[in-house]
Amino acid sequence: QVQLVESGGGLVQPGGSLRLSCAASGFTLDYYIIGWFRQAPGKEREGVSCISSSDGSTYYADSVKGRFTISRDNAKNTVYLQMNSLKPEDTAVYYCAVKWSAIATIAPREYDYWGRGTQVSVSS
Repeated sequence: QVQLVESGGGLVQPGGSLRLSCAASGFTLDYYIIGWFRQAPGKEREGVSCISSSDGSTYYADSVKGRFTISRDNAKNTVYLQMNSLKPEDTAVYYCAVKWSAIATIAPREYDYWGRGTQVSVSS
C-alpha cells in the first residue's frame, strides 16, 4: 500500500527555516517523481519542487528558487524540503505526492498519490 507521510511543519518567523520530511513506503518502482506542493487558504494547490528517483534531478517553482532545496535519502525512503528565508506568503499546508514516471513536473494533476499534509505558518 502506497503511503506518504509529511512532517516538520510549524510556526516560524519571517526569515526563518524549516525542513519538511516526506516518508514514503509501499512502492519499489525504479522510476518515479516525488513532488512537494502547497495550498494556502482560498487558493489552488501549487507545485513547489520535485525530485527524480532515478537521477536525482530537481525542479523548482520560480517563487522558491534559491530559498528551498529538495533532496532525498533513498536508504530511508525519505524526501526532504529545506526551506530557508521563509516569507509570510509561504504560509500553506504542504503536501508531498508521487507520480509513476520519469518525467519531472510540478503540475498537481500529474500526481497519483498524496500525503495528508503538514501546516507551515510564517508569521511574526
